[in-house]
Amino acid sequence: MIVLDEELQDPYIVSEITAWYPGKVISVRALRPRTIIKDEAIVTLLQALANPTFVTINVEDFWWVMRADANICLVCIDLPNARALQVPTWLRKFLRLDMFKTKAGRMGIVALLRAKHIEFYRADHKIKTIEWTP
Repeated sequence: MIVLDEELQDPYIVSEITAWYPGKVISVRALRPRTIIKDEAIVTLLQALANPTFVTINVEDFWWVMRADANICLVCIDLPNARALQVPTWLRKFLRLDMFKTKAGRMGIVALLRAKHIEFYRADHKIKTIEWTP
């Protein structure tokens, strides 16, 4: 399951991901309808799901702020709001990397996707870097 942060609710983004991702794609808002969800509450909501991959462009509030959870993959994509429509392309390429293509491979990581590299950490908070181009 892919859970999209609130700034990624554009129908184009959802339809592009749904076109290639075989699982469910939902909004974080669907986890607690009709309420405001603070960033700090998102991990708790995700923990109630079976191995979700949470995607956000809100790098400031998630990268290095959130602890890695063994049953969650958190993907921060370093794009400004004006370029959010590129999220499906970046996410698809990330999920096709051998290291992250399976749920087992990506659970427990917090990843930061940038234009020239990916940084990620697990519970030990040791950052690893791999080169890539989205």
